[in-house]
Amino acid sequence: MYFKQILDERCGCASYLVASRQSREAAIVDPSTDTDQYEELLRERGFRLRYVIDTHVHADHVSGARRLVTEHGGELCLHESAQVSYEFRPLKDCEELELGQLRLRVLHTPGHRPELISILLINPTRSPEPSMVLTGDSLLVGDVGRPDFGGGDAASQFESVMRLLRLPDWVAVFPGHFEGPCGNGMCGRPSTTIGFERLYNPLLHLERGPFVSSLANGVPARPLNMTAIELTNRGLTDMPQAMLTTSPEVVEIDVEALERLSPDSVVLDVREPEEYAHGHVPGAINVPQADLASGLDELPRDRPILAICRGGSRSLRAAQYLKQTGFDRVASVKGGTEAWRAAGNRLAFGDTSGVEEPRITESGWAHAGAS
Repeated sequence: MYFKQILDERCGCASYLVASRQSREAAIVDPSTDTDQYEELLRERGFRLRYVIDTHVHADHVSGARRLVTEHGGELCLHESAQVSYEFRPLKDCEELELGQLRLRVLHTPGHRPELISILLINPTRSPEPSMVLTGDSLLVGDVGRPDFGGGDAASQFESVMRLLRLPDWVAVFPGHFEGPCGNGMCGRPSTTIGFERLYNPLLHLERGPFVSSLANGVPARPLNMTAIELTNRGLTDMPQAMLTTSPEVVEIDVEALERLSPDSVVLDVREPEEYAHGHVPGAINVPQADLASGLDELPRDRPILAICRGGSRSLRAAQYLKQTGFDRVASVKGGTEAWRAAGNRLAFGDTSGVEEPRITESGWAHAGAS
């Protein structure tokens, strides 16, 4: 067996190439939009692509699955419940895909998303038992995947994780993420084992009720450009440019400079609507980072845009994305709304019972909760 884990340091995702050295057949799991790296491996190793598998419809990065199948052939595979507009091979729970002497056994592990699968890797010539499991965004290293992306369910996540924990301790776990927004408790390691997670993953020590509650609490931020990315991966639109693929230098300003902003500046609050409603810089407009790519055409390119979030992390990435897409007059506010609050500045508030989607006015973005 040939096995290669490929890490994307920018979005914290992991993809995998699995191949039979005997038959030279290969499968690629959760490929990123940068398909050159897989094509180089296929060419160097003399592998023939037989399967491209997405463990689920991704919401934080554009999948390269359809491009790989178009250029190299093979079957595009997802769980049978996946809601996409293009043709694919529907996979069923416990189905096995043949890859030379290898077997790729499908486990339906919903929770993060309804269609999420994990994949057991079995090499019968060595052992009838699985040696590895690719868990997608179900079981992560030190965490589990968030259930609030597109119809996920915390109770289903609990059942799926318990199913994975019934695997032998020696089974190596290779997740779909090693860092990023999918789980707050990931330790950064790219792999683990079932036994280690059973002992040391804090969420796996919880009973069903506390587990579900822990995943449902708070107002977690959706990933940058999630709306456009998910629609692209469903085949309902085509916006590969929604990915942040560069790291342009962005000016960071402090809250003192924000107090002295020019009248034509646009303060762009990229937090979730509920966060915004609980306190924002007066006059700021709310466009969550998840929806940023979908509204680029409505953002003014002839006015300074100052991105702000809670502490400065989301706003920096949002500002980088705006720079990547041609917005020259953009900056990020260091320390975010918390620094603004700590400096004793006034906050504006909105209705937290039902914040409306942002709308466009002649002067740019506006929001029903803005004041």
